[in-house]
Amino acid sequence: MLRRSDSRQGDMQRILIVGLGNPGKKYARTRHNVGTDAIEVLAKRLGVSLKVGRDRAQIAETRMDSHAVVLVVPTTYMNDSGEAVGPLARRYKITDPANIIIIHDELDLEPGLLKIKVGGGLAGHNGLKSISAHLHTDDYVRVRIGVGKPSSKDVGADHVLSSIPTAERKLLDVIVETAVDAVEAIVTKGAAAAMQDYNGR
Repeated sequence: MLRRSDSRQGDMQRILIVGLGNPGKKYARTRHNVGTDAIEVLAKRLGVSLKVGRDRAQIAETRMDSHAVVLVVPTTYMNDSGEAVGPLARRYKITDPANIIIIHDELDLEPGLLKIKVGGGLAGHNGLKSISAHLHTDDYVRVRIGVGKPSSKDVGADHVLSSIPTAERKLLDVIVETAVDAVEAIVTKGAAAAMQDYNGR
């Protein structure tokens, strides 16, 4: 059993698993909140409840396989996600960005598609921009859930924040479950192996 003091050791750090979204019922189950949806599914699978913590987030500390993990849903708005992730990474003494997994919506992927990515560009995602600014690195792991592109850039906000047609919502519910499977694979087998398993689908 990993003791709390052991979390300071590099190879035994906790893993921060963060689902991005906006707080409040108004935004629940919109395209922008698929990351939050995934954390809620993961919490159910692991039999834990998210509770409001100190760092502008709902959190649950638990274990996945032999790994100590912290499930996180920021209570900030999406564009300020780093205001939760940065302080949490410091509080849990997570120095390796490979131990931070961010689950988020991805306009560049069609609904129903999922990709795992480590580091690289942020594709204009304001939640990721905020996280990178607070962590001072882009080298964390992302689980990108496709929500498709809007018909034009002018309706981008409406696309991710408005209600979703029933058929597409069913598709997203399936891919959210797949995203949780992918997170479990990243934690237990590593990002490289998980990318091989999921990115070719």
